Amino acid sequence: MFTGLVEADGVIEQRQSRGGDARLRIRSSTLDFSDVSLGDSIATNGVCLTVVDFGSDYFSADVSNETLALSTLAKLAIGTKVNLEKAMLPTTRFGGHIVSGHVDGTAKIVDINRDGRAWDYHLSLPAELVRYVAHKGSICVDGVSLTVNDVSEYQCRLTIVPHTAEKTQIASYQVGDLVNIEVDMIARYLERLLLSPQEQNRSSGVTLDSLRHAGFIKN
Repeated sequence: MFTGLVEADGVIEQRQSRGGDARLRIRSSTLDFSDVSLGDSIATNGVCLTVVDFGSDYFSADVSNETLALSTLAKLAIGTKVNLEKAMLPTTRFGGHIVSGHVDGTAKIVDINRDGRAWDYHLSLPAELVRYVAHKGSICVDGVSLTVNDVSEYQCRLTIVPHTAEKTQIASYQVGDLVNIEVDMIARYLERLLLSPQEQNRSSGVTLDSLRHAGFIKN
């Protein structure tokens, strides 16, 4: 688990093809590696990656095809800076929101406007994700915990304060850039709980009627 409070920045140093997926090496001069061990989790632009190799200023992680398809990691060029956060500890101050590091998809930055000393970022969201986004709710963008200040049918507005702009890569983003999105975990679980059994099984094609017809359920 993570909090969405970025600890450090890193840079994509190497990408290797490994049996159909990929291995990334990320170098960072600002992340504390003194307590990193093999198998630890480090969120990289919001994607939970497992450490398979590391040194005093780098770590390597394998990235599955599922992650490559849902996130921006497959598209990031060598030399691209990324946001980094190590997994939270039981004693960690919980300053953001519950972030799993399991990216739901990507969104496109469609507009950027100045608002005092802050900046408003307008994101275009996929239809299947926007229903999980609520006004004044939380959303994770490239590993950064942010508050949704406005939401419409397919867009949301996020305000980036000076501290966040300084400590993350968001200030360098431009209109047209894609970012990783993780919606509020609570919203996903609530939807699952509120669905009827038929709706929960619709994607698999398994329903109560089909189970009764096959003899698995008695009337």
